[in-house]
Amino acid sequence: MDCSHAQSLLDIYLDQELDPVRNLEIEEHLHGCAACAQDYGDRQMIRQSLKTESLYFKAPPELEKRIQRSLRQAAKAEAPTGWFSGSWFKMAAPLALAALVVLMIVPYFAGPSSDELLTQEVVASHIRSLMPNHLADVPSTDEHTVKPWFNGKLDFSPPVADPANEGFPLIGGRLDYLNNRPVAALIYRHDKHIINVFVWPASDGRQLAQTTKSQQGYNVIRWTGSGMNFWVVSDLEGSQLAKFSELLKSSNSYS
Repeated sequence: MDCSHAQSLLDIYLDQELDPVRNLEIEEHLHGCAACAQDYGDRQMIRQSLKTESLYFKAPPELEKRIQRSLRQAAKAEAPTGWFSGSWFKMAAPLALAALVVLMIVPYFAGPSSDELLTQEVVASHIRSLMPNHLADVPSTDEHTVKPWFNGKLDFSPPVADPANEGFPLIGGRLDYLNNRPVAALIYRHDKHIINVFVWPASDGRQLAQTTKSQQGYNVIRWTGSGMNFWVVSDLEGSQLAKFSELLKSSNSYS
């Protein structure tokens, strides 16, 4: 199967609508063609992103309070002529219409927050890493091999721990790009689950406490420590990923 044929079948393959023979052919092609594998990863990322809750925006509570306050003030102004007077309805109708318009247009201008966008970036990078030949630039279980590999490739030295004795062995590292800058990606494994740990310097020096969220079926844990941002992402069950994060933080370089 050549690239042209594979490209024409990617969307059908993604929808799992190919017959078994064609399915095997395109899988073999993706394993051997980095360009088509990248295109397939991008399609997966777009599909997952369209399912994320961050594309839905709920109007802020303060907006509802302001509308209610305006309605009460209008009602108070019209009180002498009666609550159900025609003039009251004449005043309330434009206010209700304005509120409806605001509720309709706010989602188009607010959009996801910067933190939500970065979370999407992190999850997308994790998904791409799972494509064939994308996981590690330096495959190694030795932290003394992985850490020096980043020298000269980044403007910082990422901490590298190896909690293999706890069931989370280091399996390599690679360069990645997040938050508009190159970052270190450290790869770990637990059973059959891949864990990516993205590391880069914290720009403002603030210490952010650990937060956990779930997006697109992946668990994401983030915190800052020792002047670094740490983002951990995997499809590993939440409590196990939290245990892994605590193992990292037990190392002085991660906390």
